[in-house]
Amino acid sequence: MGPRQTIELPIQGMDCADCARRVEDTIAGISGVRSVNVLLAAEKAIVELDPTRADPALIRAAVESIGYRVPVAIAPASRTLPFRDFAGSVFTILGIAFGAILLVAVAGEGLGLLDLATDRVPGPIWLVAILLGGFPIFREVIVAALRRQVISHTLMTVGVLAAIAVGQWATAIVVVFFMRLGDYVERFTTERGRQALRGLTELAPRTARLLRDGVEIERPVDEVHVGDIVIVRPGEQIPVDGQVVSGQATVDQAAVTGESMPIDVGPGARVFAASLVRLGSLQVRVSGVGPDTTFGRVIRLVEEAEANRARVQRLADRFSRAYLPIVSVVAVLTWLLRHDPLATAAVLVVACSCSFALATPIAILASIGASARHGLLIKGGRALEALARGQVLLIDKTGTLTVGRPRVTDLLPRNGGSTDELLSLAASAERYSEHPLAEALRQAAREQGLPLLDASDFEVIPGLGVRASVAGHTVVVGSRRLVSSGAEDCQLDALERQGKTTLVVSRDGTVVGIVGVADTLRPEVPVACEELRRLGVRQIEILTGDNDRVAATIAGQLGVGWRANLLPEDKIAVVRDYQKRGQVVIVVGDGINDAPALAQADVGIAMGEAGTAVACEAAQIVLMRDDWTLVPSAIRIARRTMTVIKLNLAFTIAYNLVGLTLAASGVLPPVLAAAAQSLPDLGILGNSARLLHQAAPRSIDTPRRIDGGVTGGT
Repeated sequence: MGPRQTIELPIQGMDCADCARRVEDTIAGISGVRSVNVLLAAEKAIVELDPTRADPALIRAAVESIGYRVPVAIAPASRTLPFRDFAGSVFTILGIAFGAILLVAVAGEGLGLLDLATDRVPGPIWLVAILLGGFPIFREVIVAALRRQVISHTLMTVGVLAAIAVGQWATAIVVVFFMRLGDYVERFTTERGRQALRGLTELAPRTARLLRDGVEIERPVDEVHVGDIVIVRPGEQIPVDGQVVSGQATVDQAAVTGESMPIDVGPGARVFAASLVRLGSLQVRVSGVGPDTTFGRVIRLVEEAEANRARVQRLADRFSRAYLPIVSVVAVLTWLLRHDPLATAAVLVVACSCSFALATPIAILASIGASARHGLLIKGGRALEALARGQVLLIDKTGTLTVGRPRVTDLLPRNGGSTDELLSLAASAERYSEHPLAEALRQAAREQGLPLLDASDFEVIPGLGVRASVAGHTVVVGSRRLVSSGAEDCQLDALERQGKTTLVVSRDGTVVGIVGVADTLRPEVPVACEELRRLGVRQIEILTGDNDRVAATIAGQLGVGWRANLLPEDKIAVVRDYQKRGQVVIVVGDGINDAPALAQADVGIAMGEAGTAVACEAAQIVLMRDDWTLVPSAIRIARRTMTVIKLNLAFTIAYNLVGLTLAASGVLPPVLAAAAQSLPDLGILGNSARLLHQAAPRSIDTPRRIDGGVTGGT
């Protein structure tokens, strides 16, 4: 087999999927290269090679020979544009400007309204406009042709040349306009993904406070080694993965594990980099640093998932690649059999790719525009195609199915007290606490219109609860370890079996009640899940970093499957397992820990209002408001859009085959062929316009309560 070596090659200048595919094909063709994985968003290629046969310098030279830059090291983004980028911007502006000016006028082409205008504009002016606007595309097509490759723009370029050959200048420039517009959108989306990846990297802690020889010293994280002791104080991020050796603290791990509630950790507990210490302090023995941490693996998984994701090839590409050889064969046969240059020209003109260029993007743009008005941001045709075929729905829990923050769900007063008295005492005692559970108590009191009483002598007992003097009484709010509830343990057990956090409240040593707190289900989720089943999504499963009890409780309310205690790599493994079985997987999530699974899925859906920027960029669809009715709406829109696209393509194929037959037989001369090739555009525009009238999803209005629901009494 020979020796193996894996290298990472930074590559600059890749703007689209065609670029990535061209780089991948070039590297794969070099002797000694075993495998290559080009990551468009990360701007690099991961190459496995035999170092005795393949020289990295040779790979670098091969990539540079097709027009891309391979720096020795990844340099920070420059504020000045290199000439190639500047030239590309100029060509883009010129192409869009010329196309925009003519786009409205071309609508009358089929009626002959442009004849007067095109007669008055000299041909050289049209030619210059087309060459300037389409230069970057024409260059890519030529480079691909020299390498015997057919890319997505090849057929459209042939259409431009055919239109120029018979003087159809307006048709040619409109084709160029749509090609450039599509390229711009794809480059914009790619750059947004790169920005999100850079932002994710910046979230990782940069420094750590080390304990060496009894002295605290601050050092960069890359100088920390496995086995070192790191000190973390309140309000700081944990900079490493490790095990707690000393201290007690409340830690928010939502960014890494997705766990909805902060957890109390002590000696022996495992903690993760990028987690936040809210209360208390810790000494942590390091087990992983930088890329070897759970958070570092999240970054790597997001990069890799872009390339490993099941690729949904563009419908227009598939038809274009099949159609171009057919047109070429028909044109050659027409020349060989008839020796008629006019008939041959008519074949090329009637086969103009403008209708192919319109069939997909017009429908997608109409659908995306209409969806955006209703709170759905859809990032292109690939997402729509995959969503329309979705079979498995995997859902994050915290912040996705649930509201993402704790709320009071149960008030169980004791010794003759009332629910209002219990809530007022608990919220007042927690008046000055920054713990999320304290905020849940205060929010519940505000919603019930209960005033907060004066509190003094406030004391936090890390990992257990708080103690304060309220209206002259000593009030304690905390876990059963802090406040013994005696005979009430059975009720505590019942609440905890439902996955709820319990707080026992005592006044002057006497228990006055129990408060249950939980992250509650969004009210519209059950209806949305039923709608998803009606749409044919039969396999619905919750993936969460929370514990089994919480996951089972939420899943039981929805009648779906669940998997708990999952890290990001566990979630992405579930997605890949379904994909290996041939299933089209949809993932819905909102957090950093969901980003790898969102990127790996055939289509990822991010909850945009509360979701992290990383999750929103890793996903292909973003819900601009936290409304689960948008999920089934997105699937309906995707299916309707794909139906329209298929009708467009079927109509275009049938129309062009008839046109080719008439042109090759001499029935359709070039002038009529030029007029005939614009007619399918009108049909495509009319069919696609139906997508502009998408029905708005129905929102479910639910009165706000503190409960979800609050229970009182025994």
